[in-house]
Amino acid sequence: MRPRFAGGRNIAMKVPPHQHAATVDFYRDVLGLEVLPSEAQDSVCFAFGANRLWIDKVATVSQAELWLEIVTAEADAAARVLKDAGVARCDAIEPLPEGFHGFWISSPCGIIHLVDGNPGAEAEPRT
Repeated sequence: MRPRFAGGRNIAMKVPPHQHAATVDFYRDVLGLEVLPSEAQDSVCFAFGANRLWIDKVATVSQAELWLEIVTAEADAAARVLKDAGVARCDAIEPLPEGFHGFWISSPCGIIHLVDGNPGAEAEPRT
């Protein structure tokens, strides 16, 4: 059975430290987006329509990168389908929490996607 994929609610912008404060200021002060509560260090989360936009300070990037979330209730089947389609896995890009049922992939043009396969992921993407 082919797994069902859906866009998740999380968009992450990975920003180098020298651009982080100005980027947060832009979304908060210039655009006036609502800052959402978060316990994440070096990240600020904004309400971005129906989505959440995370501005993450990342010392290992030299320019901003956009990362997207894909949700599925069937992570193992999703992994097989994506592998059969030649989609590159890139799990070393960022560690995932212990027990998290998901993985990282790259689109053909290099956009990173978190495939979130936790039970109920389609109904309620992770925060």
